[in-house]
Amino acid sequence: MTATTATPRTPSRLRFAIFVFIAVYPLVTLLLYLIGPITAEWQVWQRNLLFVPIMVFSMVWVIIPRIQRHCGRWL
Repeated sequence: MTATTATPRTPSRLRFAIFVFIAVYPLVTLLLYLIGPITAEWQVWQRNLLFVPIMVFSMVWVIIPRIQRHCGRWL
């Protein structure tokens, strides 16, 4: 008797990208509203120096793990 092993389904990159977009867009918008007035006189590179680490941290340690945990069955 031979045992067959089920191969795991490969997650859809398109669906993953959609879930990331749904989570990141509101956060980007909120941060722009919060940081915008404070950094209005700053150069673009200075604003990005503040904004990008917040986004990277949020995506790596909050958004993507939650998407994988809570939405994994739809990926």
